[in-house]
Amino acid sequence: MSSDTSTERISPTAYATGYMWYRLGMSHPALVTAEGKRLDFAFGLLMNGIKRVNGTSFDALMIARHKGIDARLTRAIDEGRIGQVIEVAAGLSPRGINFAKRYGKKITYIETDLPAMAATKRKLLEKARLLSDHHRVVELDALIDKGPNSLAALIKTLDPNVGTAIITEGLMSYLDEDTARDVWHRFARTLKKFPHGLYLADIYMRRENASGAKAFGAVLGRFVKGKIHVHFETAAQAIQTLRNAGFRTAAVHAARDIPETVEISSVKGSERVRVLEATS
Repeated sequence: MSSDTSTERISPTAYATGYMWYRLGMSHPALVTAEGKRLDFAFGLLMNGIKRVNGTSFDALMIARHKGIDARLTRAIDEGRIGQVIEVAAGLSPRGINFAKRYGKKITYIETDLPAMAATKRKLLEKARLLSDHHRVVELDALIDKGPNSLAALIKTLDPNVGTAIITEGLMSYLDEDTARDVWHRFARTLKKFPHGLYLADIYMRRENASGAKAFGAVLGRFVKGKIHVHFETAAQAIQTLRNAGFRTAAVHAARDIPETVEISSVKGSERVRVLEATS
């Protein structure tokens, strides 16, 4: 993997958001780390500077994207379309714990990340006795087509007769446009192998609140020591891009359009994120 998506670059936000989910009452104590607490505090100082200037809440953005993705995944599972979930670059997200607890043996939840973060999360979850045959952590490099850490290798361990979802939260903004397009093509090809395929992600628009979005990107880029990419001008462009990548349908949901995030949609900052939903 190139330096643009190295473990060193992604890990700070994985630790920081891991503690943030806990601070917001959405996570499990098993995922609390001293490094996460320190980084969440440091990142919060930077984001509070933006909030004082224009009133934008980074917490609102993060809650809207996380709960929005959760809501769309929950709907797909409850409708019987999805029984297997692959969360790519899961970091210290609580989603795997929460969904495994809620659905038990009804679903198989696989959390994936690059080797260092995967090992860290596996250790934390094993210590808390939170892993099982239906909830595991594995190494995955989403940028490769072949090899033991590829998506192609991972899906060979799954049931080809069960609907499968791929989730990326926070990942795609680290990838440049060409790399992101390749990843979406890979996801579309992969999900076509199952009777139902679902892809969920957070996305952002360049045309919306351009100055504020630029400030957010600058602060986040400073924190992770790299460039943050915004791939789309409009929702229509996002939908067309995913269709071109091979998905059968695509839709973009604002926080105000998802019942579970209607309340947070009134807080400034939540409008900067959309939940992308595509099916194969």
